[in-house]
Amino acid sequence: MAGMEGQWDLNRANFDGRWVGPSRWYQRSKDGVLDLGRPSEVIENTCYDISFFDDDTGLWDGSGLKFAHGGTARHPISSKIYNQSGHCWQFSGAGGQSSLQVVPGSKRFAHELNFFCGRSRSMLVLIWIEQEDSWRLDAISVVPFRCVRSTPTEPHRRVDGLPANQQLAELMGWHGVLEQLYPGDDGLPSAPVAAEPFAVENFQRQAITAAFSDGLICSVPEIIPERAFTLEVGCRVASDRFQQLSLIYDDEHRLHHWERRTYRR
Repeated sequence: MAGMEGQWDLNRANFDGRWVGPSRWYQRSKDGVLDLGRPSEVIENTCYDISFFDDDTGLWDGSGLKFAHGGTARHPISSKIYNQSGHCWQFSGAGGQSSLQVVPGSKRFAHELNFFCGRSRSMLVLIWIEQEDSWRLDAISVVPFRCVRSTPTEPHRRVDGLPANQQLAELMGWHGVLEQLYPGDDGLPSAPVAAEPFAVENFQRQAITAAFSDGLICSVPEIIPERAFTLEVGCRVASDRFQQLSLIYDDEHRLHHWERRTYRR
C-alpha cells in the first residue's frame, strides 16, 4: 500500500495484467427459467488486456466480450477521466463497477465485481432488467481470469463444485476486518477495523444464494425489493482467506456505500 493515494492508484494495482479465462453466462431462458447450475453460454478465452504506459495513462483492450460489437473493444484509460461517472470502486485486492441507483426506464441494473489474489482475478457480473413494474435478475456471468503475463499460471481453487451452503459453513467463526467506501470518494477506503466473526446469516440474506467456479459465491434477490436491500458477493481467494463485498442500497434504491470484509482462518 506504500505510495497509494487514491482510487486510480488502486485501480492500477488491481487490474494491471493480461487476464484470460472462459466467460460462463447463466442467462434466463425465453421460458423465464434461470438455471444457475449449468451455463447457458460459454465464451472461451475472454481476454481483458489492461496495460499502463506510465502513472497516469494506459489502454484497456478486450476480446471475447458478450455485448461488444464483434466481441471486441478498445479504450484509452487515464487518471484524468477515470471514474467520472462515479460507478467504479476499488479496495486493495477487489474492485469493479456498480449501478448507483435503480432508475425506472434505464432498463438495466448491473454490477461487475472482481476479487484479486496474486495473479488471479475472479470476476462476477450481475444483471437485472426492468420488466413492467419490477426488476428481475436476468443473468450472472463468472470468469476465472488468470494473468498470462506471469508463469506458472495459478491453479483453480479447491472449493470449486462444492454447494454454497457447505462453502459458507466452512467459514463460520473466521475473524476479519471491515473497510468502507462511499460513492464519490476518490481516496482510499476507510481504515480497517475489526469485523464481527463470519456468520452464514450475515451473508445468506437473499432468495438466491449460489456458488460458482473460482470460489465465487453470491446472495442476491431475484426481484429487487421496493425497500432498502443489500447485495452480498464473496470469493474464497485462498484456502485461508475469504473476501465479502456488501453493496448497501437505501429505501430510494440509491447505493449508500460499499463494505469489504476480509476474513482469515
